[in-house]
Amino acid sequence: MITLKAGRDRARGDARSHIAAAHSGKGRVPLVRLTLFSLRHYWQATIAIGATVIAALLQLTIPRLLGEAIDRAQNILSVTTEGAEQALWWSALTLLAVSIGRGIFTLLQNYFAESVGHHVGYELRLAFYDKVQRLPYSYHDKVHSGDLITVGLLDLEGLRIFFSTGLIRVVLLSVLLGFGAWLLISTDLLLGLLSLSFAPFVAWRSSSAQLALRKTWLILQDKLSALTRVMDENLGGIRVVRAFSGQKHELEKFDAASRDALELAHERVGIRVRNTSVMTFSFFIAMGLVLWAGGTKVIAGEMTVGTLASFLTFMTILQMPVRQLGLMVNSFARASICGDRFFSVLDLPVEIEDRPDAKPLEVTKGTLRFENVHFAYGGAKHSTLSGVSFEARAGQTIGIVGAPGSGKSTIAHLVPRLYDVTAGRITIDGQDIRDVTLDSLRRAVAVVQQDTFLFTTTIENNIAYGDPWAKETRIERAAESAQLHNYIAGLPADYDTVVGERGVSLSGGQRQRLAIARSLLLKPAIMIFDDSTAAIDAGTEHRIRRAIRRYAEDRVTIIISHRLSSLMHADKILFLECGCVTEEGNHETLLALGGRYRALYDLQTRPPEVLELGGAAQ
Repeated sequence: MITLKAGRDRARGDARSHIAAAHSGKGRVPLVRLTLFSLRHYWQATIAIGATVIAALLQLTIPRLLGEAIDRAQNILSVTTEGAEQALWWSALTLLAVSIGRGIFTLLQNYFAESVGHHVGYELRLAFYDKVQRLPYSYHDKVHSGDLITVGLLDLEGLRIFFSTGLIRVVLLSVLLGFGAWLLISTDLLLGLLSLSFAPFVAWRSSSAQLALRKTWLILQDKLSALTRVMDENLGGIRVVRAFSGQKHELEKFDAASRDALELAHERVGIRVRNTSVMTFSFFIAMGLVLWAGGTKVIAGEMTVGTLASFLTFMTILQMPVRQLGLMVNSFARASICGDRFFSVLDLPVEIEDRPDAKPLEVTKGTLRFENVHFAYGGAKHSTLSGVSFEARAGQTIGIVGAPGSGKSTIAHLVPRLYDVTAGRITIDGQDIRDVTLDSLRRAVAVVQQDTFLFTTTIENNIAYGDPWAKETRIERAAESAQLHNYIAGLPADYDTVVGERGVSLSGGQRQRLAIARSLLLKPAIMIFDDSTAAIDAGTEHRIRRAIRRYAEDRVTIIISHRLSSLMHADKILFLECGCVTEEGNHETLLALGGRYRALYDLQTRPPEVLELGGAAQ
């Protein structure tokens, strides 16, 4: 167990270092930032770059070796020279050895370049996922999950391949053109210049292509995000689609989004193919000029056939890098756009995080206090909560009721700091929740929401999500208190039964009871039930409430509900209206007031006929 814990700690430490490295370099141009991040893997990057340079240098020796072999062969055919045939064999073997060496170093280049890319992809993926976990609710309220999936998959892939398809190709082309130009010009100035005459034109076309591809890639990413959103919504609401026979409409919607992305993808392919074709054509024009000028020199006896063959072979070697220049430009354009989108998420400020001097929450008496709390969602013109104040002590049950939009669920979100208050403060045992660590706060506060989420795993793992090391007896007791144990025991695999995606294999009431069991397992200091029994029948709810009382003897319980039967037993009930507490007291006190609570009670308990007669009599 000690070894396992140490291994986990080391893994967490490594993950934290990767995440910190990915977050470093804020403010830099994305390509510069990505390059520096790739070079962090210095030994893999060094081998990849070194192998690229050596492979390119070996490739540059091939034209000269081939030219010498041709000249020797010509000597053998024209005038028999002693030892020329042996020299030809030696040239052939040398050429073979150089080619094998180039192949080996090219293999190393490809392997370690891919290795750097996969390490970068792993670390950026980890950093992105960590960021998404820490971004506040206010961010997720505005951003569709499909957009985040697109950034975390497609954009990240564009960054991952940048080292192998962009930087390494720059090194390869620089060596081939740099050293190759020196070798050619030092051999023959005219032919050397003609051999490289296509380079300026290719550079101009590459720049034009980069700008066009950069623009279209950004548009394509937006269209792919829209496509992902359509698919995500369709899969999430597949039961509604089937129930209302909406398959045709959904298919048409998906086809329209897919067609938009396809048309733009075709446009991008056209840009890349046209520019690559034009650049390759310029290459062949340059080769024709070299062949014409060099042939003239050979006829005049100013140059050997082998030297001309060296120039042509060098240009043939350059043909593939020139063809790949379009892919390299595309890699830079894609990495630039992807980097803008990816790092914009990675660099977002985390609004809700631990303060530098935050300390773990120390729960002593377990008293929760709202002190003149105001809150407004980002961009909202009106406050959701205005001047809310109340106190809840351990052993007390607080009920909160009000019309939809009155701020009930907002209170549930503020206690565990899913949002921060706009004004006022919330304290637990006198400690402002903004001054304590989030981990300790959220261990002390458990919120059971109406919209429960279950993971695609076993029932046992779903219940023990907050404490994976919980014993089976604790898990079963929590399920019993949530009135779910008997149902689970009747399943073929009982607690090892795997629930479907989002718990679709369970009914709404069963999902809510499982979520209640998940919270009861943790035994938090404050339990908040946000309309968490809305899908549960009255009899089961009564049994759950009775079982929860055992847990509530030494902790605060807050029940938010539309049904007064769920909270009329509370020690104190708050009636919210437009974000303000308009009525406060226990059930009997509020009934005696004859206000809004009494009107809601009559609406829920008296038959409609009685209410209509009462209204007519008035």
